[in-house]
Order: sequence, then C-alpha cells, then structure tokens
Amino acid sequence: MALIIEGGLNLPMPKMVPIRQKFSTAEVKDIPAEIQKLFHQEARMKTIRKGSRIAVTGGSRGIQAIDKVILAVIRELKSLGAEPFVVPAMGSHGGATAEGQKKVLAGYGITEETMGVPVRSSMEVEEIGKLGNGVPVYLDKEALHSDGIVVINRVKPHTAFKADYESGLIKMLAIGLGKHKGATAFHSCGMDMFGELLPQLGKVVLAKAPVLFGLAILENAYDHPARFEIVWSQDLIAREKVLLVEAKSLMPQIIPDNLDLLIVHELGKEISGSGMDPNITGRSASPFFQKPDALKVQRIVVLNLTAATKGNACGIGVADLTTKKVVDAMDRDYTYINAITSGVLATARIPIHMPTDQEAIQLALKTCARVEHPRSRIIWIKNTLSLEKILASETMLPEIKANPQLEVLGEPKAMQFDGKGNLLLL
Repeated sequence: MALIIEGGLNLPMPKMVPIRQKFSTAEVKDIPAEIQKLFHQEARMKTIRKGSRIAVTGGSRGIQAIDKVILAVIRELKSLGAEPFVVPAMGSHGGATAEGQKKVLAGYGITEETMGVPVRSSMEVEEIGKLGNGVPVYLDKEALHSDGIVVINRVKPHTAFKADYESGLIKMLAIGLGKHKGATAFHSCGMDMFGELLPQLGKVVLAKAPVLFGLAILENAYDHPARFEIVWSQDLIAREKVLLVEAKSLMPQIIPDNLDLLIVHELGKEISGSGMDPNITGRSASPFFQKPDALKVQRIVVLNLTAATKGNACGIGVADLTTKKVVDAMDRDYTYINAITSGVLATARIPIHMPTDQEAIQLALKTCARVEHPRSRIIWIKNTLSLEKILASETMLPEIKANPQLEVLGEPKAMQFDGKGNLLLL
C-alpha cells in the first residue's frame, strides 16, 4: 500500500550554496620521514633486542594513510633488528572472525605483501586479569606471547560517551586487542562506566602484557595526521589524557548551527565507528554522549551507505529518515553483531525509509516544527569526515558571509534529482 501523506510531499525547498569551512591545516606531509625522526629521537629504542618478535596493531577505523603509518613503523622496527608482524586490533569488527578482520586490514592496504611481514589474525585470546568489578580482561594470544607490542591508533573524542579517556591507545589495547570476547566483556560493564574503567583496564594490560610503546596519531580537521607522538608504556595512561584535550581542539565541526535539516550523503564504519560521528552531528545512539556545544538540528536524513562499510549500517538508528536503498544495502548480521557487542542497540534501529532521496528530504522538512518553507535551514555534507566543502541553504547566506571561517564558493542553485529521485550533487 502506498504511503498517503496529508498535503503530499511537494514543499518548496531553498536553493543551496556551496561553502568552504576553514580549519587549521597543520599536517605531516612526509609520514615515513616523520616516523623515522621520532624513532631516532628516542634513545629507548635501543633497548629493543635484535630478533624480538614485535606485534604491531592494525585497527578497523578509517585513519588516513594508516597503511603508510604502519609500514613506516615496521621499517623502523626492522632497522633495529626486530621481527615485526601485524595483528588486527578491532574487537568484534570484521564480522568477529579472523578472516573478516584480515579482510578489513586488506581493505586499508595492509597485507603481508604490502607490509613485508606476516599478518597474524586470530580470535584466540587469553584472560590476563580482572577489573575491580570482577569483569575479566582478555588479550590477543599472538600479541600476548610476543616479545613486545606496539599499539598504533589515533587519539580522538569518542562517539558514544564523554570522559578523560575516550578513543585512543588505551582503548585499542583494552578493546581492540581483546577481540570479540574482550570487547563483549568490557561493553557488558555499560558505556556509562567506560571513562572510569578504561584507565583501570589499561593498567591491567600494561602490567601483564609486553607493551613497548604506542604511536599516537592526532588528526587535523581534514582527517589528515597533524602530528605523531611516541608514548612509552609507563607514560601511556597519564599522557593520553593530555593528548585527548589536544585532539578535541583540532576537531572540525559544522559551523552553521540551529538547523532544520542535516542531509548526510553517506554513512559508513570507515568514516566513524558510529557510522557518522556524533561529535559532528550532535546525536548519538548512546545516552551517555553529553556534549554541551553539540550541533542543534531538528531532522537528520541519511541517503546512502558507503561501499567500504560492506553493509554495516551502524549509526543509521540516529537518523530520522533514510532511503530504501540504504535498507536494502544493509548487512543485518554485520550491523547487529556490532550493535550487540557495543551494547548500544539503538545504533542499528531502522528509521522511516522512503523510496527516494527526494521523498526522504521532503518528509524530513514536512515534519520540522516552526519552519516557513522555503526558508528552512539546511546543511548537506558528504559525510562526517568531509567537512571542508558543504552546502548550505541560501536562507543562511547573511550569517555565512559574516563569519570569517566560512567562504562562499558559488551561486545558489536548486537541489536537483535524477529520474529515480536520487539527489544530484551540485
């Protein structure tokens, strides 16, 4: 039965204006050279014995040039006489299978051929201790029985909770290397306890596992590495807290606020662990995400899944509307396993989905309160990582022109849709 909507879906829509958002452009241009410099500056690198089997972590997040970063670390370890290998550190991602996790790494260009070292993917873990509340702590067996672990991850705000410790090196050690069993055990504590338990769990791992150091990646607003820092195991817990503050200061945002509609062109796990970053959209499926300066928006519409997410639609649950093509492209198993492991079931909920982009956008506008159409305040973004060039409704032009962080790139144009109702990019 066709959906009958009172008054139809034919609201007048504002024209859209291309604009550029300006953020800090600090960036590491030559990744291998920078990592080589950091290794050479650290006298403690000489304590790594020749022939040492060193586990280097590879995660599932879409970190810019992560293959170059890991390869550079491997080369430096080899130059010290070590024998590095790569271990996936991604909790339950990749379908919670060894082969699936290896495929995730391959998708980022991290293979035995490209790295020149083995990629040892296994879901086998060993219990290495317990948290104060009795929850067991698990660690990847390959990493645990190596001569040393080098953990690589970006430090950045988490998408489901706010605390002194969020996403970073400790989380990679605690949940990433804990594999499916460890991630499930930790998530059972409840996300409201993560901020308190992450450093506690980190201490257990650091006491029981041969962690050498972490390579922290701090990204600029354009998703490129702003700088790297080597953090030795004994400094890791104290230092990560400081690094998170710096990471938050580098985050991009959607500068125009108080929106009626945010159109997200694509959602994907390689873009954010939450599909679309709540630090950008202002919304999270987790009730423990409290961000006082969060974006204010009435409706969010998601139009597509990325190809790289391979059907994992986690994050779709925070959208108000989506499209039939998104729901058809969902891999329910991947999406549900991810949601169940995290304990945030709402992330996998399927919102109202319309046959076309045009109908989804129209219905979103129709259900906005206190809007005089076509003067709705709309922002279009490609995804929550691509925030330099966005589209804004012409209603917002006066405030855009008055803001030095915003630059108008062209003339207002009407939104266009193809014969199937798909939104055509301006």
